Amino acid sequence: MNQSLRIPVKISHLIPIGFLLLFNFTASAQGDSTLAAWLNTHCPSCAAKSYQKTGVYILESGEDALLARAWLTQTARQSIDVQYFIWGTDNIGILAAEALLAAAERGVRVRVLVDDFLLEAENRVLASLNNHPNVELRIYNPKHHAGVSVLERIYYLFSDFKSFNQRMHDKVAIFDDLISITGGRNMADEYFDYDSVYNFRDRDVLLAGSVTADVKENFDEFWDSSLSLPVERLVDPLSGDSGESLRDELRSYAEDPANFDPKIRQMINNTTSRIRDVVADMVWTDVEFINDTPGKAAESLDEKAYGRLIAEVRGAQESILIQTPYLVFPEGGLALLAEKVVEGVRVRIVTNSMPSTDNPAAFSGYQRQRELIIRSGIELYEFRHDAAVRDTIIAKTRTNTDAGISLHAKSMVVDDSRLFIGSFNLDPRSAQLNTEVGVLIDNPGLGKALSRHIETDMSSENSWAVSEDFNPDHMASWRKNMEVWFYGLLPITSLL
Repeated sequence: MNQSLRIPVKISHLIPIGFLLLFNFTASAQGDSTLAAWLNTHCPSCAAKSYQKTGVYILESGEDALLARAWLTQTARQSIDVQYFIWGTDNIGILAAEALLAAAERGVRVRVLVDDFLLEAENRVLASLNNHPNVELRIYNPKHHAGVSVLERIYYLFSDFKSFNQRMHDKVAIFDDLISITGGRNMADEYFDYDSVYNFRDRDVLLAGSVTADVKENFDEFWDSSLSLPVERLVDPLSGDSGESLRDELRSYAEDPANFDPKIRQMINNTTSRIRDVVADMVWTDVEFINDTPGKAAESLDEKAYGRLIAEVRGAQESILIQTPYLVFPEGGLALLAEKVVEGVRVRIVTNSMPSTDNPAAFSGYQRQRELIIRSGIELYEFRHDAAVRDTIIAKTRTNTDAGISLHAKSMVVDDSRLFIGSFNLDPRSAQLNTEVGVLIDNPGLGKALSRHIETDMSSENSWAVSEDFNPDHMASWRKNMEVWFYGLLPITSLL
């Protein structure tokens, strides 16, 4: 990878490998000039349904998630709003940046809101993106990187530790105010099955219809927040250019066959028919968008997204099924689930094992609670680093054949009929510090379908059933065991 192209404005959500090589594949080539026109042609009933209902399609595989974003980005004609925590410096991140500029040059208004915590983009890149007349870039809670000196970072760390650690963990993209995507995926290779070391088993949901207005309202609230600062207030605009030279760099990278896998070409060739299938398979139902507000740390528990999820758990009558990459119960969380078990509710949770986790610090918090979780009567499963689902969910490319797999999906199903998909991890950071988003859907058909996917991930070829007598910690490397042990010594549970 060309290291001069440091583009990790942890954002968007857009075009992946090889799509730009088929740059002439536009909405007009499909016979429809706008996203709305395409929907009217291929789903004549969608407009009437969308006034009160929302069309839902769960994006289980990285391939489907990739193609949906690619097609929607290319088809958008009015606006693209993206709100993200991570935008990598890898193939996906670079091509996502190119796609944003390509959309802007078509006249699409592009707004990008990215968290500052893991921001690595050069000032030149930030300024060049923001200097395009159709692109606006804002940074959330810039106390780490964008326009922040080392001395300022130290000052923020010690003067307001809680605010310093409060992050925008939201993952949202909105296209022409008609269709949105939210869920667990950030914009980097490992979320779309393209990393050579490990890839995430993740989940998103595509939404068309009434709930998109709520998604947009939440985006606007963050965009207008005093915590979201325009790039021009943080970085000298003169450090960049109009975007033309950056676009040339990005295009050159995208057109280099060494930077993508030929299978991606085949996938993109089938995009139009795949999208028609997605629209045909959408389930129109009631959807509730739940979200936190900027500066979440100031809210009471009941006002947070966590409070809404707690209410769903309290209402469970028969079963609770949870999938979370990081499992560190916030205060009162384990007691609530233990109470539901006593009431006769079957509670099952699948989370990462030590061999599969990408976050040893979070695993250390889980490890301390694991015995109590098991004794409470909760059925506990740990995802395998060599899970068989890797071969069915993840599309093989020349780069990921030997890559491991880690769990990153964040979902819950209550009584096989009410489901949650979003950015929320079952840990103190998601409950108390980070802002989170997601959707609650009341639909037995979708509930049962999601339950089947999670239960597949819990099966013996994909997860270990953990008990007081068995856990797979010994299957992790000695180095990872030492790292988890070290984090376990630190008083950082509230930050996990």
